Amino acid sequence: MGLHAAATEAIAAYTGLSPAALFTILALMVVVYKAVCGMFVDPADDLDKKAARASAATDAATPPPQPPPIVPAEPVQLGDVTEEQLRAYNGSDPSKPLLMAIKGQIYDVSRSRMFYGPGGPCALFAGRDASRALALMSFDPKDLMGNIEGLSESELEVLQDWEYKFVEKYVKVGEIVPDIARTGVKDKSP
Repeated sequence: MGLHAAATEAIAAYTGLSPAALFTILALMVVVYKAVCGMFVDPADDLDKKAARASAATDAATPPPQPPPIVPAEPVQLGDVTEEQLRAYNGSDPSKPLLMAIKGQIYDVSRSRMFYGPGGPCALFAGRDASRALALMSFDPKDLMGNIEGLSESELEVLQDWEYKFVEKYVKVGEIVPDIARTGVKDKSP
């Protein structure tokens, strides 16, 4: 009993609280700490780590299987293609790369399929020269073209910024050419 009395007196002397109040506050602090930490860490991850440590302790000789590394496919160089041919690379065929053009330069955007692929927020740009739409920051289908005539200087600067980003992030795989240059046949319509 002497230890209990001494601890009660020490708690009261140092904190000014009764032992019940002190331990209640400590318990609340632990609960708040766990709640705040839970906001930043997925509890399932914590359980997975504990399970992994337990299994590693019991079976230290066998390392856990590692998933195979994701190796992006090497971009295929297309060369010169027409706008019509570029449309085949809009993500509708998963066996083909996902391509997009800016100012006539075609880039392989397959690594950003979640943005430019089917269902992505920028899917309408895939398989097209989206220069005008990017310069205008527009998702209007009528702006999905490579024609940049009539754009203001600030809009051309926005387009230039997009082009710099694409040059840094994606591989250039070709260039858009008019139908005449590709086929060698002039349009005979009046």
